Amino acid sequence: MANLNSNFPNPARRANHSALLSLTHPNKSMFERQRALLRKAVPAGFPSPADDYVERRLSLDEHLIQHRESTFFMRVAGHSMRDLGIFDGDLLVVDRSVPATHGCVVVAVIDGEFTVKQLLYTAQGKVLRAAHPDYPDIAITAEHDFSIWGVVQWNVHKV
Repeated sequence: MANLNSNFPNPARRANHSALLSLTHPNKSMFERQRALLRKAVPAGFPSPADDYVERRLSLDEHLIQHRESTFFMRVAGHSMRDLGIFDGDLLVVDRSVPATHGCVVVAVIDGEFTVKQLLYTAQGKVLRAAHPDYPDIAITAEHDFSIWGVVQWNVHKV
């Protein structure tokens, strides 16, 4: 039977997980800013002439947040989700009202510690899976104090 400590083989590594995420609740001033949205999408393939006028104003809260009262921003600390494109320092948009389903990326609380992982429902039960080969699966057992804190809706990554 797996326990949380077996998934964190040394205390130094476990200490890194305890500081995995920081939490920020979006305040009103963050939502009042609107940015220009260009009419034409930027091609990711071959370059093309771009229109140089604005289609409309873009509000990031309208684009990124579906449920304002249940949405939080969390900063990622660590590398366990790198293969899903979630990197150290990224900003996650987490909605606590969205149901966690198989395969979604969640913020979970295990024995009092936050972690971001992919939630899997297997024949053996719930598993939290990292997206990095150095981090083993965490099989959720009855011995764990476990809950899903929220579902990651967006990852804001600095280029």
